[in-house]
Amino acid sequence: MSFIITDECISCGACEADCPVAAITEGDGKYVIDETLCTECGACADVCPVDAPVKA
Repeated sequence: MSFIITDECISCGACEADCPVAAITEGDGKYVIDETLCTECGACADVCPVDAPVKA
């Protein structure tokens, strides 16, 4: 299971910058994780100030 980004996302971009496989892109109002690229490393969750990335 990959990570997803919940509606708590404040679009700060911290997760996108730290994703080692570039699975995160800016979406409409929040960032989005491409589950086919996500390696479940948790880097996004580690840097998020509002805990928006969670395991799907």
